[in-house]
Amino acid sequence: MSRPYACVKPVVAVLMRLFFRVEVKNPEHVPLAGAVLLVANHSSLLDPPLVGGVVPRQLSFLAKAELFRIPLFGPLIRRLNARPVRREGPDPGALRMALRVLEEDGALLIFPEGTRGAEGVLRPAKAGAGMLAVKSGAPVVPVYISGSGRAWPRGQRLFRPAKVTVAFGPPLRFDGGRRAEGHRRTQYETASRAMMAAIARLKDSAATDGTRVVVRAAGRRGAGAPPPEASL
Repeated sequence: MSRPYACVKPVVAVLMRLFFRVEVKNPEHVPLAGAVLLVANHSSLLDPPLVGGVVPRQLSFLAKAELFRIPLFGPLIRRLNARPVRREGPDPGALRMALRVLEEDGALLIFPEGTRGAEGVLRPAKAGAGMLAVKSGAPVVPVYISGSGRAWPRGQRLFRPAKVTVAFGPPLRFDGGRRAEGHRRTQYETASRAMMAAIARLKDSAATDGTRVVVRAAGRRGAGAPPPEASL
């Protein structure tokens, strides 16, 4: 564990538990060594430190490139293993960087939805998330974060104390193999949908604070329905 990360993590963990009464469910699903890809829903800027504060190993995570241009904050998150990713269109450089983390037996946190959404609403994953899972062959641990969108929702300048639950699910595996281009695209999209379906199954972790989980799909809503295909 790097020195900056080792110094900051205990402080972050204490602050998260102090302000947000964090409850952690099934952290044993996260392997203590070896490559692992954590995939979580995303409704708040608090999500990376919430997950990083409860996972018993060093995490790298992807963050939108705009954050790295903020004075002081950008250099700080870079030292804490944040990796920039462009949100507009494909970003091959970010994919290569993410694959490198996993090839070096690291732990990587991503948010397959691509950006923050409303509390309790799961949106379709980007196919790039499935591509990363398939290409790396790493175990994929689904994570559902409940309550962070109420503690610090998008558009609100300051956070407020709230109960937050971080639930981990059993690892998923996606076999890469050799496939034709069209079949690979389908495989990536299938993996992305499977991730969101696994996150949706963790909705029972939200029952402790009364959060209702909604999976948003084209023309329908349902608590357990998988999201539709996402384009590359």
